[in-house]
Formats: sequence, C-alpha cells, structure tokens
Amino acid sequence: MSIAFTFPGQGSQAVGMGKELAETYAEAKAVFAEVDEALGEKLSATMFDGPEETLTLTANAQPALMAVSMAVIRVMQARGLDLKSKVSFVAGHSLGEYSALCAAGTFSLADTARLLRIRGNAMQAAVPVGEGAMAAIIGLEHGDVQAVCQDASSAGPCQIANDNGGGQLVISGAKAAVEKAAALATEKGAKRAIMLPVSAPFHSALMAPAADAMREALAKVEKHNPVVPLIANVRAAPVTDAGEIAGLLVEQVTGQVRWRETVEWFGANGVTTLYEIGSGKVLTGLARRIDKNVSGIAVNSAADIDAALAALLG
Repeated sequence: MSIAFTFPGQGSQAVGMGKELAETYAEAKAVFAEVDEALGEKLSATMFDGPEETLTLTANAQPALMAVSMAVIRVMQARGLDLKSKVSFVAGHSLGEYSALCAAGTFSLADTARLLRIRGNAMQAAVPVGEGAMAAIIGLEHGDVQAVCQDASSAGPCQIANDNGGGQLVISGAKAAVEKAAALATEKGAKRAIMLPVSAPFHSALMAPAADAMREALAKVEKHNPVVPLIANVRAAPVTDAGEIAGLLVEQVTGQVRWRETVEWFGANGVTTLYEIGSGKVLTGLARRIDKNVSGIAVNSAADIDAALAALLG
C-alpha cells in the first residue's frame, strides 16, 4: 500500500483560493510572498480577491494554482511531513506537473512560478484568439475519439488533448476541425460533445511555438532529480532524471495528458490513496471514476491538512 500526491491543473482555480491558508499559516503566507516577488507583481491579491477574469487568464491561473499547491506542501513539511519517506510518487495534471516537480525538489519555487508565467504567456500567444478550440467528448472510447479526430483533420489539426478517464476525453486543435470532430463524435454515439470556453487549443500541435519557448526556458533553469519519481503526463510511467523530465515537459505542451492511464498505473502498482494537493477536487473525482480501488482525498484547507497529517504521520 502506497501513497501518491497529485496536483491539479487549469480549471481548478477560484477566487479566494489560498486565502485561508495565508491567514492561518506563516509558511503559506511566505509561499505567496515568494511567488509575488518572483513574478514582480501581487498575484496573491488577484488570487484572494479577484477579479475572476484576471485570475482565469492562463498566465495567472497557472502560477496561482502552483502557489496554492506549494503552500499546502510547505505547511505539511513544517509539521513533519517528509515527502521522500511518506510518498511513493507525484503526478500533476498539465500545469500541475510543474507543481509536482516543485514539491519533489526538481525546481525552486521562484523558478517554477517564472516557468509557469512563461508557459501561460507562450500558450496564449501561440494561436490567435478564435483560431483554435477545445471540446469535451463524453461517452466514447479512446479509439473512437482518435478516429473522429483523424476524420476531422481535413479541416485542420485535431487531436486528443486530455484523456481524463470515466469516458471523458478532451480534443484540441483548429476551430473548424474541432467543431467537425465534435459533430462526428455525436454521430458516432457520444453522449455529449461540448465546446469548451478556453482561450487557446492546449495540448495540440498548434502549441508548437509554446513548446519552443519552454524548451528554451527549461534549458536555462537549475534542475535536480525529484526526491520521488514523477509519473509523467505524456508517458504515464515513472521518470526520475531531471534532464529527461525537462524534455517531457516540452513534449507535454503539444502532447496528450494521459491522466486515465496515470491513475491506472497507480492502481496497478500498489498505490491505494491519491492526495490531491491544492485548489479544488477535480482529480479526486476523476480517480474514483477511473479505478474503484484507488481513493482520492483533496487537501486544500486547514482542516484537510490536519486530517492528512494525522493519516500520514499517524
């Protein structure tokens, strides 16, 4: 029986996130101050008080979500949690992979904040607004969704961006191609095909300029091997070499987030509990749908932290 820490991705942000932590714990307050300093602006003010449309901007949401995750981690560490001895693996959904790596010591907090600001800006700038799109396809198998993406690619690039499990896949690419694929998916028997309110076609070939920007940024930053293995998004398998991880983070910008396979890998390798560290409980919900033998526990409040520490430190 082992434990993994997972870290949420974009969409889990909410105005007010981290505020209780900052008011309760000096360690959390210090994390938000360090992220503010790294970015040269008061991101924490936007996190705590909004406005929501500013927090939701990709360049803000990404470092903000990481900051909340790291605030939780630092509070837990200050109260006796040793990641290396208590946690077997880390994983994160898309930007959450950076939070996981920061928690596992691959990147410093300040560098992680700056990397995510670069990533958010680069992803936003890669495709002019309105040219790309994403859609959630509910109730079709992976192979069927892959087939409709293939059929729609005559209208432009279209591919699976996220395999979230529980019959939910997200496709991404050129707007015309994604709309065509969504229509084809409905014809093929999908329960629903929903266009998503996103600002860019994340995890698609159209993100190539952002991948180039991340290759350059990651080459310049100090990296250490993580203290526990990372289950990488694009591989759904463990990796421990910092140089290899940097390459996979570049690949991740245009590649598929293989979350269903990640949770299945956990279940097949003795992981019984996934602690979701940070804002929201999206990954906790997904874990239950993917593998009934893997339980998810969201940790984002003072009460959650106390409960998690009681279980982990016993």
